[in-house]
Formats: sequence, C-alpha cells, structure tokens
Amino acid sequence: MNIVLFGPPGSGKGTQAQFIVERFGIPQISTGDMLRAAVKANTPLGKMAKSVMDSGGLVSDDIVLGLVKERVSLEDCSRGFILDGFPRTIPQADALTSLLNSIGKKIDFVISLEVDNQELIGRLSGRRTCSGCGKGFHVIYDKPERVDVCNYCGSPLVQRDDDSENTVINRLKVYDQQTSSLKSYFKDLGILHSVSGSGSIADIQSQICFIIESGGIGDHP
Repeated sequence: MNIVLFGPPGSGKGTQAQFIVERFGIPQISTGDMLRAAVKANTPLGKMAKSVMDSGGLVSDDIVLGLVKERVSLEDCSRGFILDGFPRTIPQADALTSLLNSIGKKIDFVISLEVDNQELIGRLSGRRTCSGCGKGFHVIYDKPERVDVCNYCGSPLVQRDDDSENTVINRLKVYDQQTSSLKSYFKDLGILHSVSGSGSIADIQSQICFIIESGGIGDHP
C-alpha cells in the first residue's frame, strides 16, 4: 500500500506515521531526508540539489521527483511506502501520479489528519522546552512541577520562537493554503480519507487501520 499522509503542525502526524511504519512494515519517505541523504552520498541528483541549495535556490520539482523515483524503486518499498511532505502542489501531484504509473505503482490512500485550528494553536503554543537539558513540557498536557522550571535540572523553561501564537497561526495558514486544493484533487480521485486527529492516540490509530485494512471502502464509522 502506498500512502500520502497529510497533517498540520501539531496534529500528531509524526506519531501516526511511525505507527503505520511499525504496523504495516512499510518505510516513511521524507523528501527532506532524501535530499540530505543524496547530498551526503554525492549522487548525481545530490550534486544537482547541493548546487541549487548552495546558491540559495529552491530545489526543482524535477530533482525531487527524481529522488522520489529512486527511493520508491528500492526493495524496502516493494510492499508500500508513506510519503511525508510531498506533494505540496497540484503540479507535483500530477507529476507524482505520472511517475508512479511509469513504474507500475500508484497512491492507494491519502490520509488527512484533521484537527481544529484552535486546538492546534493550544497544542503548539503551550509547548515549553528546558533551556538546560532540552526536556519538553506542556502548560496543559505535561505541566512541570513548578511553573516554568524543569523537573529534571531546575533550568528555566522557554517557548521556542516557532511556537509563539502568532507564528503558529501563520504556519497553520500556510498549511491550509498548501493543502486545500490538494485535498480536493485527491478527493476527486476517490482516495482521500479524513481522520479526526483529536482524541486518544489509540482512537486515531483505529481510524487509520480501518481505512487501510478495509481497502479504503470508507472512513471510520
């Protein structure tokens, strides 16, 4: 099974991706990880990507698609894969569909974790990190014993810049702009499945399993 996984910042996408990897024995493919690996390995595509990145440019869709094709052709993807962070645009989705068709593959499920923006803002803006040991806390879900003080080393807890409320709101706005048209695209193909990202981790996993194990007949009841 080949899966595209969507989820806004704070939706628990990383947790659910890891669950799918372990439950179904398929690798998670991140375009960012692929770029870094190709550059490190000094492959032909890696050299092209490094040249672009060193000049401050954005790596072209052609390079990313080339990396995706190389990665999904490896033996560990023979039973399937999860694509994380790609595609981001309709042209990328079209190109991905064509690429997979050319090697006898297709996307079977597009799973979108849906969480209300207000809940996401609360999840992300409530995060705190120890300035000493790096341990993470949350003002609601994982409170420190003393306000703004680490339980483990006594250092002050801080809020990362990218977790400030204004930054979180902007990040969610960008995500919505990127994915709204893509969701419509995959819905028209009949492979988009929305999963509530609220509630317990076990419940979310149950919804995902139902979709995959039922062959995408429908969303979780």
